[in-house]
Amino acid sequence: MAHDVRAVVARGKGEPVSVETIQVPDPGPGEVLVAVQACGVCHTDLHYREGAINDDFPFLLGHEAAGLIESVGPDVTEVAPGDFVILNWRAVCGECRSCRRGRPWYCFNTHNASQKMTLDGVPLTPALGVGAFAEKTLVAAGQATPVDPRARPETAGLLGCGVMAGLGAALFTGEVGPGDSVAVFGCGGVGDAAIAGARLAGARTVIAVDLDARKLDLAREFGATHTVDASAEDPVEAIRAITDGNGADVCIEAVGHPKVMEQAFYARDLAGTLVQVGVPSPDMRIDLPMIEFFGRGGRLKPSWYGDCLPSRDFPTLIDLYLQGRLDLDRFVSETIPLDGVEEAFHRMERGEVLRSVVVIDGGVAS
Repeated sequence: MAHDVRAVVARGKGEPVSVETIQVPDPGPGEVLVAVQACGVCHTDLHYREGAINDDFPFLLGHEAAGLIESVGPDVTEVAPGDFVILNWRAVCGECRSCRRGRPWYCFNTHNASQKMTLDGVPLTPALGVGAFAEKTLVAAGQATPVDPRARPETAGLLGCGVMAGLGAALFTGEVGPGDSVAVFGCGGVGDAAIAGARLAGARTVIAVDLDARKLDLAREFGATHTVDASAEDPVEAIRAITDGNGADVCIEAVGHPKVMEQAFYARDLAGTLVQVGVPSPDMRIDLPMIEFFGRGGRLKPSWYGDCLPSRDFPTLIDLYLQGRLDLDRFVSETIPLDGVEEAFHRMERGEVLRSVVVIDGGVAS
């Protein structure tokens, strides 16, 4: 049986999104039907709308989501109807060469639902295999991670993408440890999550770098001990001054720009770590002298989804949130209805919000 539900669809490149009635099938083998309660508005959704990911229109947008399992496929045992879950776009397969090597956070063959959701008979492409700006969505069972139901859906869902990417860039990719110095370049949602992750890991010095004074003020709220206004001073020299002339142990580039990555490279201490979590465009290039790459040592590490393992990390981070040790609520700038996504994109582009979150009425399992 198909379910008729309201959802946010991008019909064509650059066109404003619209709320449409789509058809969502009952779950088949390996699939679950989720009644979505909340979903964050992420830059990746805007990239889909702009055709910057691919041109498989129409897209069903939304992927940073939490909700309740409504029904499960015949062979699904890991979740059950009524479970409160966070959706993720890395449902590890357990079979690829990375999973077999014990590195499932690099899984090269993540699972998605086999059946298609449709709009008037036309198959929809769900953003990152999720498609959660919808009253209900169909995903692979491994994309739904059960967590403590006491968490607020509008907060918990943010672990589905941006906040997890930033936390993981510090905790897992950068391996920040007690007493470390950390510099975070770019203080949007991902960068602020990296700051929060660095403080959670016990970093002694956390330096926030941005061009926008408003964002630097927010970075302090997430735990930055120092701030650098890159529009007014050289961030490399400023970071060295803060760290006794040495540079930071870990630099996290959360912008996705060659110039910023170069600054992060030179702002490291000798043998320090550079983590790139900001997503660049396909045409961007970096140019570094090989002697500097060799002579400075350390590690240059891209971070995919914060190198997280949802089944391991989502429940732990939600527990920390409920214990008051991780302030995820601070990332929610506003809550909006389904028909507010297009305007939320514009506020995001203007830098006015960390996260707008769509809250869906009736997101309760039946």
